[in-house]
Amino acid sequence: MKIDRLMRDEEGFTTAGMAVALLVSLTLLFSAAQVYRVNTRAAEIQDVADAAALAAENQVAEFMVAVRVVDGAVLSMTLLGAASYGLGTVALCMPPTAELGAQLISAGQKALNARDVLAERAASALDGLQRALPFMAAASAASVGRANGEGQDSAYYAVALLLPSEGAPITVGENGAEGALEQEVQEGQDGLAEAAARAEEAARAAEEAKERGFRRDCGDAPDYCMYERAQHLAGLEGAANPHYTSVDAWSFSVALERARAYYAARLRTEAPEGPSVDEKARSALRRMFYRYAATVVRQACDGAGEGEEVVFPRLPRNTEQVRETTLYTDPSYPVTTDGELPVMHAWEGCPESGLVDYYGSLRTLEEGTFAECPACRFTASSLGAVAAASTAIENGFEYHYDAVARAAEDYERARREAEPLAEAVREKAQSIFDQVLETVRGAASMRIEARPPGASGCLALVVSPGEEGSTRWGGSFVAGNGLGPRAAVAAATLIEDGDEGASVVGDLLDGLGGDGSAAIGAGRIVLDCWSSLLGAYGTGQAALIEGVERALDGLPLVGSSGLGSWAAGALGDGLAAVGLQPADIAPLKPVLVDSGAVASADSGPLSVRYLAVREEMLGSAPSSGNVFGSLADRIEREAFDRLDGLEIEIACIELPVVGLSLPLTVALPPVVTEGAQGLVERAMDVVRSAAATLGLDGSWE
Repeated sequence: MKIDRLMRDEEGFTTAGMAVALLVSLTLLFSAAQVYRVNTRAAEIQDVADAAALAAENQVAEFMVAVRVVDGAVLSMTLLGAASYGLGTVALCMPPTAELGAQLISAGQKALNARDVLAERAASALDGLQRALPFMAAASAASVGRANGEGQDSAYYAVALLLPSEGAPITVGENGAEGALEQEVQEGQDGLAEAAARAEEAARAAEEAKERGFRRDCGDAPDYCMYERAQHLAGLEGAANPHYTSVDAWSFSVALERARAYYAARLRTEAPEGPSVDEKARSALRRMFYRYAATVVRQACDGAGEGEEVVFPRLPRNTEQVRETTLYTDPSYPVTTDGELPVMHAWEGCPESGLVDYYGSLRTLEEGTFAECPACRFTASSLGAVAAASTAIENGFEYHYDAVARAAEDYERARREAEPLAEAVREKAQSIFDQVLETVRGAASMRIEARPPGASGCLALVVSPGEEGSTRWGGSFVAGNGLGPRAAVAAATLIEDGDEGASVVGDLLDGLGGDGSAAIGAGRIVLDCWSSLLGAYGTGQAALIEGVERALDGLPLVGSSGLGSWAAGALGDGLAAVGLQPADIAPLKPVLVDSGAVASADSGPLSVRYLAVREEMLGSAPSSGNVFGSLADRIEREAFDRLDGLEIEIACIELPVVGLSLPLTVALPPVVTEGAQGLVERAMDVVRSAAATLGLDGSWE
């Protein structure tokens, strides 16, 4: 009854009941606050560990940017050397640019030599830099830990370990095709230039002959020429007598067809210009000449196919030349035998002809014994005079026809001389182009590749010694004074940054080609070509073709032989078929991952031990050893390759001909150099001192 009254008295609890209730409430309140405090501090140190892991792995990402920039520069120099050889060969195919071609070939060799120096120095410098990556990562992590502890109740000490802890040696391969290219050029350069000069000289002679033929056929119109004479003397118009304004559209077959139409028209319309016997005799002989001319010209037209050599027949200009034609041997002249000696007449209508006994030739007339006709006075020189009359004066059609015929002979003779020379040039140049293409295909063997420390990822360890304050937090309701030492582990690795709109590597490579604007001649061509070839690292084939085409635009591809245009086309077509693939230049960024995944990606002994201890800690309380102390010892052994400067020169690009010198440097953040060693050593000491406590103490009470 007393108890019942104690608990149900409407006047309130007793003093003892109130005290118990208050004590229980306060205990629960401070317990909940302590749980919140513990969770908050645990989240804070894990956040610090995550940030430390990202900062450490970011050093590897920056290193890979340097590797790819150097790799892109080396690739561009390889392509520049091969392209310069090719461009120089193109220039050698044209005598006006032969000297420039020799300079470009020399530039190609210098570019490859400079590439060798660049690659060797860069590989050595990058190899040294990657050995310092463990320390750089540890310094970055330690700096993050210190920055997060400033102004806070807790101090954070962070260390990081890259996995693998050692990178693969960075070396440079060898492009075997380059030696064959150099030998091919040395053996064929002089012969190529000489053959090209001779081919150009012969082609120019052919071009000049064609120009002469064009002008005497129709190019001199309205002055005397075959076109004007055919129009005036035979009344030819339209398609029978075409007029061309450009020698490029004209050919000797045009003049031949014009002559065919002209002589056919003259043969149809020929008539004596007067009633005299002499005039009738001359008209008959002219008809004989026109018939012969129409026949030989028609035969020449019928025998000339498209693209074949045009045989432009020569017409006799005098009696001597008449003797070399069928006009001299054909029995076309009537002979009468009424007197003591036979008489040969100019035509059947001669007043002295009468009954024709037989027909004879001019050869018969000159070799036999004949009496001269008193009416037509026909002799061998009579026909020669007909031919000479129109070929000896400018207003005669045959005068211009003969000039075109002589031009045609000169043209064909020059073409026959030029063709084997041009073929020799094409053969020599193609042989060099083949080696250029092999050099481009072999460019992959001269690359800078790296698998540095941290390629698999990094582990970050963060320790906070505790919060031993002067004021006892929570009084008697919370056991202990402060939270004591805490630790956290985080891991990060690199992935491609697909969200990045532009490539950091591509932007840096683009910036390399911006100098040298004052270069001229071969230097300007080389610089313009290299500026485009820098993009080959990211775009592959497109940049290669663009660079070569850009350089070809700087070459005057003019010449009578056409070898310059052929060579430019052969080089461009060959490079288009190489199929150069771009490199992966997407920027890398560090991301947080499970520490087990990072350790599993590396087969080193430390990773194996970490995985074993991790599994043990996740399964139950650890019975022996501590992973934090082991990692700290390993970092100190592997990472202390301290750097002395804020900027490291990886290599220096020496561009030939232009005289351009571009240093490739890596700027290090101050956190890596300013007191970094002491910061890292302090962090490691704290990790070791906490090793005995971490994993051995029980949970908070």
